[in-house]
Amino acid sequence: MSEVLGVKVGDVATYERTVTAEDIQKFAEVSGDTNPLHRDPEYAKKTRFGECIAHGMLSAGYISAVIGTKLAPHACAVYLSQSMRFLRPVKIGDAIKAVVEVKEIDAEKSTLTLQTECYNQDGEAVVKGEAVILLDAVD
Repeated sequence: MSEVLGVKVGDVATYERTVTAEDIQKFAEVSGDTNPLHRDPEYAKKTRFGECIAHGMLSAGYISAVIGTKLAPHACAVYLSQSMRFLRPVKIGDAIKAVVEVKEIDAEKSTLTLQTECYNQDGEAVVKGEAVILLDAVD
């Protein structure tokens, strides 16, 4: 079985966080994405969502948190690519669980292909995708 720095196919890591209005505000400030859909309740009421929703990339950030801090905390994980499909809106108060599973390993290149998903508190998928990362030892 292929393995890189103790990580093997089938390994799973997770991160959970409840989305707050403050999280959305901070994300807007740091990313520059000030779309009123995320920050203006009056504007958001007029959209198909009927209320403010989180930036899709906020959920992507939770996936990044898993990869960077949970999957192999003893190693340096570097993103090479990430594909995503945004399936449902994430609302203020949603408890999001990011799940990363190792699907393939190229031990020679120290790369891992990961299934990346986020689920809400009802177990509904809100994001699904695939990432490729480089995993290096840290001396």
